[in-house]
Amino acid sequence: MKLVIQGKNIEITDAIREYVQQKIEKAVNHFQTLTTEVDVHLSVARNPRIPKQIAEVTIYANGTVVRAEESSENLYASIDLVADKIARQLRKYKEKRVDRRHESIKTTEALSDQPVVANLNLDRTPELPASVVRTKYFAMPPMTLDEALEQLELVDHDFYMFQNVQTGEINVIYERNHGGYGVIQPRKNNGHPHQNGKQTDKAVVKLDHR
Repeated sequence: MKLVIQGKNIEITDAIREYVQQKIEKAVNHFQTLTTEVDVHLSVARNPRIPKQIAEVTIYANGTVVRAEESSENLYASIDLVADKIARQLRKYKEKRVDRRHESIKTTEALSDQPVVANLNLDRTPELPASVVRTKYFAMPPMTLDEALEQLELVDHDFYMFQNVQTGEINVIYERNHGGYGVIQPRKNNGHPHQNGKQTDKAVVKLDHR
């Protein structure tokens, strides 16, 4: 297992590195067969009124990203909290993998009937605005809405972008402020006409009131 520790506004001393290694190794001890790389990012918010020591852990587990973040007024406490949280996330991920094994045959048969899209224009270089301060890249295999919801819970974010296995389009599933989840999908050119008579692309929000 590869462990990478980085710091922002903080010096990663030998004592901090040893403490992180001890806590993270204990957290992933029962999941090392799933874990390929662990990235730990420690930072200190430079706000004298609100002292905040942040510990963020990202685990790459067989193509799946599992993430957790915690903060407190003490860095070691933040490391303890995030280690406990990432262990719970990994346990949840492992349990769902076991449950899916019983349905793997049916899923394979269903996916074999899906058309293969040959032209995805993968050679195009993405262009980002100058204000972007952090870039993340991750694999985007086709998945169902239920699988995307599982990923949303694992990455500890309020949204998750994925490729819909049924449509081949890029969708975003997000956590609604008033509970439940929503899905943002691109609207085709046959959407509602604009006021000037021209059609326009819009985002469609599908709400889940669970």
